[in-house]
Amino acid sequence: MAPAIPLSLIDFCTVHEGERPGASMARSVELAQKAESLGFHRMWYAEHHNMPGISSSAPAVLISHVGAHTSTIRLGAGGVMLPNHSPYVVAEQFGMLAELYPGRIDLGLGRAPGTDMNTLGRALRRDAHAAENFPQDVMELAGYLSEESPIPGVQAVPGRGTHVPLYILGSSMFGASLAAKLGLPYTFASHFAPTHLAQATAYYRENFQPSEDLSEPYVIAAVNVIASDTHEDAQRQNKLVIRERVRALATRGNRSISDANLDQLVASPSGQQIAGMLHYSAIGTEAKVRDYLLDFARLAQADELMISILAPTGEENHRSMEILARGWGLSAPR
Repeated sequence: MAPAIPLSLIDFCTVHEGERPGASMARSVELAQKAESLGFHRMWYAEHHNMPGISSSAPAVLISHVGAHTSTIRLGAGGVMLPNHSPYVVAEQFGMLAELYPGRIDLGLGRAPGTDMNTLGRALRRDAHAAENFPQDVMELAGYLSEESPIPGVQAVPGRGTHVPLYILGSSMFGASLAAKLGLPYTFASHFAPTHLAQATAYYRENFQPSEDLSEPYVIAAVNVIASDTHEDAQRQNKLVIRERVRALATRGNRSISDANLDQLVASPSGQQIAGMLHYSAIGTEAKVRDYLLDFARLAQADELMISILAPTGEENHRSMEILARGWGLSAPR
């Protein structure tokens, strides 16, 4: 019997060495089409800036493009870093998406910058204290998406009355507390920030206050997956992924570093700390990945799992999705 927990995917729109970002966007379309055909519930894209290996800097634009090439899968931001923007503009953007693709759009909201401090202050021109207004900004955004504008005489067009579903993203107790207080779904970024997962999701469930949008708590927990036909191949892929993650974060993507030096860096305390960010990872064959995810869902008290496929190539990514979908008992939409 298939597990009752829906599976969704987050796509980081990875730009591989020597290619233009457009190639990653073409792969994102193919990935969403594949996910749709396999029966995954939704696909999310995260706002990042000044990261040469990630092209999803404008989730709303990418969602619109992917939406035009798919028909049923839900699409959303996981998330928009709300302090980088005015709530009114975000309401217009996602209101437009909701009008273009009715019943398919989600809006996950984070308060982190999604970039380094230099980009934050000098390029994004974001106020260093903007994150302090995150709770108020969420409520203002929700107002623009409802029939009751927070500013008399100002409407988000499009946006007003679309009621785009909002999700609070987080990796700490702050997000759990806010989501519980506002009665919104909560998404924990355990695919790269594992430390407070069980504590945060338990707090959210215990302190949830029902709202007009949500009567019961709803938890989405993110987890990494590498699924392959053999255990050995899954471990090979995982080793490559860790090396590239350490290279990206410890050397800012420096590809001139020698393999020997990279090996030393991976084995160093800083390298192992980076590798530890991927603590929650299901790696192996179909049965092993399925069993891991079932255990993880219980630990996280999750209603839905947001899967980050870590396979190093597009072809291996698609194969991971196929194996995962088969093991979970997903079926294509009718």
